[in-house]
Amino acid sequence: MDFISTLLIAIALAMDAFSVSLTKGFTLKKITKTQVLWFAIFFGGFQAFMPVLGWLGGIQLEWLITTFAPWVAFILLLLIGSNMIRESFSNDEEDSSDKFSFKELALLAIATSIDAFAVGITYAVLKTDILIPIIMIGLTAFIFTIIGLYLGKKIGNYFGDKFEILGGVILILLGVKILLEGLGILVL
Repeated sequence: MDFISTLLIAIALAMDAFSVSLTKGFTLKKITKTQVLWFAIFFGGFQAFMPVLGWLGGIQLEWLITTFAPWVAFILLLLIGSNMIRESFSNDEEDSSDKFSFKELALLAIATSIDAFAVGITYAVLKTDILIPIIMIGLTAFIFTIIGLYLGKKIGNYFGDKFEILGGVILILLGVKILLEGLGILVL
């Protein structure tokens, strides 16, 4: 596969990570450089690791992934998005949406990188070396995550707390989009 095709695949895969990062950026009141780095490492790392798993699994697992992966991503994003919406209506003194959670970060990274697993299967079927693609995929997701967090933070500072509900809705819609694409109902 040529460089341009690989770059376009990397950008396409990074868009889910960018969307989630944008959402987290405008819902977190404070975000440190260390947290930004953790987000970028998780999203970039999972985006790079999942194609390797897909490539190793090859076509033996293709039916399983194409059947269940969209549902897994949908359920994870639905739960996280619903929780964000619920927390936005909470009257707790402590703002739980502002907490940094490795558990939530891992779930988001998994949910947004499941399609990268399918890309790995594609590379296996095409008998394509995946070293350069996984580096490009991981770096692109890493960079897009950082951009999304900082851009989201700027937007969130400007518009205020109302974005937590919007963030939850975006995650749920992203999950619906992944599910519909996986079922072949939506083609984008």
